[in-house]
Amino acid sequence: MPRPAVERLASLLPPDFLLGVATAAFQIEGGVHDDGRGLSGWDDFAGRPGAIANGDSPAVATDHYHRLEEDVALIARLGVDAYRLSIAWPRVQPDGRGSWNEKGWAFYDRLVDALLAAGVSPVVTLYHWDTPLPLENDGGWLARATALRFADYAAEAGRRLGDRVARWITVNEPVTVTLNGYALGVHAPGRELLFGALPSAHHQLLAHGLSTQALRAAGARGGIGITNLHAPVFPKSRRPLDRAHAGVFDLIFNRLYADPVLLGRYPRIPWLARADFRPLAAAVRPGDLATIRQPLDFYGLNYYYPVRVAAGGPEAEPRPGTGPGGQPAADNEHPSALSRLPFHLADFPEFPRTGFGWPIAPGHIAVQLAELRTRYASALPPVLVTENGASFPEPDRVDGEIDDRQRIDYLASHLEAALLAVRPGGPAEGVRLAGWFVWTLLDNFEWAAGYSQRFGLVHVDFETLKRTPKASFEWLRRLSAARRAARP
Repeated sequence: MPRPAVERLASLLPPDFLLGVATAAFQIEGGVHDDGRGLSGWDDFAGRPGAIANGDSPAVATDHYHRLEEDVALIARLGVDAYRLSIAWPRVQPDGRGSWNEKGWAFYDRLVDALLAAGVSPVVTLYHWDTPLPLENDGGWLARATALRFADYAAEAGRRLGDRVARWITVNEPVTVTLNGYALGVHAPGRELLFGALPSAHHQLLAHGLSTQALRAAGARGGIGITNLHAPVFPKSRRPLDRAHAGVFDLIFNRLYADPVLLGRYPRIPWLARADFRPLAAAVRPGDLATIRQPLDFYGLNYYYPVRVAAGGPEAEPRPGTGPGGQPAADNEHPSALSRLPFHLADFPEFPRTGFGWPIAPGHIAVQLAELRTRYASALPPVLVTENGASFPEPDRVDGEIDDRQRIDYLASHLEAALLAVRPGGPAEGVRLAGWFVWTLLDNFEWAAGYSQRFGLVHVDFETLKRTPKASFEWLRRLSAARRAARP
């Protein structure tokens, strides 16, 4: 697919469309032991032998905690409308309950104020996977109490930052936490519970509902939403078992998280999987679904790839490094939990791949937007694409700009496909597409893949921490400038 010209893309952007970049605290901040920050479940997981590719450590990451001004200057140079950041819960409340860490809150005060001074709108995610370790040790998201503690934290964030934050995201990708963290064990906390992980899904959704209420009660002025990872799911063939397992995977990956938030109910479980879903039913209490279904100002969509599902187990597992949550399994590429599943993720040989091995299929973001429209109709609020991006192999050290044209092609083609999909006559006509955020600003600590996967618009030398903008950075800067010039 030819790359659309910057000027053409800019002409497709609605006047109020939000163009931005996104990061997550644990992946960039470092400063693990600085200024009273507590440990997270991810700090504990990263210290386990074999958990992280190449034994990489997140202790420094990109050192954003000490380089805030430098990184805000990069964002300002891009000229984007908004920056999506996350608060590290253990930095502001080390135990996940009780007293607050004032030095932690001061850091986010400085960051929000610096963004506003640069003319950039702050979009704040409350939970991007870094659960305070004491709460993780008490059960983490398997424990209902974690949702209650999260609401307390959200209320405090609303009181401290609610006068300045333009948009709040409560929880990021609960599906990935449930599948990779509690079901398969390839992410923190490293549990391999398979369907026994389902209470973690419900408790994250409950945390979303409770924190939405808490933010509003605290007087937070900004819009509120949740971010879910979505992917259109296809059976590998028309064989009944392939189709049945694809249906179950679609339910586990997509509808289990969107239906309660947007419709106030869990999807109907097919007979094939009813016994497997008993742990979920046991976690739901009267009134929970009404709490989860809060009125939302936007719905966050993280989109990267389509998924193809086939019946059968270990003889055709996902490509090395990829699990059903779409994330790597580090040195343990095929955890034992995967071998117990009755299905696997099949390849898309017709598409090129990213560095992670994900299929590059920009037309499928239109399929996903159309699915959201069909399933949720008027219940779907405006959609923000809160993450979209790709990793590609790049050198650890550079001298001058990196010509990452593959990333530019990926970003431009996905943005164009999304914009065209929602126009009159498009497959997702009627969806209000409100914005698009590139994942990510900086090369960072990519969870279980460590520093092996580079998604950034800015190259980071992880020894010297030198930042070097790539060609994709300049592409987004030009797009930002072109859309400003096109505005009336």
